[in-house]
Amino acid sequence: MNRRVARIKAVQSLYQVEMTEVCPNEAIETVLDGEEKDSFLLSLVNGTVEHLEEIDQLLQSALTNWSLSRVSRVDRAILRMAAYEMKWVDDIPVNVSINEAIDIAKGFTGDVESGKFVNGVLSKLAGMLK
Repeated sequence: MNRRVARIKAVQSLYQVEMTEVCPNEAIETVLDGEEKDSFLLSLVNGTVEHLEEIDQLLQSALTNWSLSRVSRVDRAILRMAAYEMKWVDDIPVNVSINEAIDIAKGFTGDVESGKFVNGVLSKLAGMLK
């Protein structure tokens, strides 16, 4: 599984964890639908869930005139995954994490505005993480 597919499946898993409160491994199994587990996918989902409180604090600081609870669940899952990747995954450049998140946001929603929103929040977060 390439990293783009792993990120998409991670977003689906994180969305499912938030919506149904299932454990991360069960959500991953559901989105894999019989496919083989991928270590990058596992690290994204488990790392995001493990650091969720800190990630949400970071994202809330990066949001201007918004609360994280007002962000759509899909965008919130994308932002959380990208924030985890930006802060805790050292072998991926921050700009790659941001660009991947933007593309995934556009793909899930079909809305350019979602991509712009994700870009704005993650760009601000990138500046805060330096």
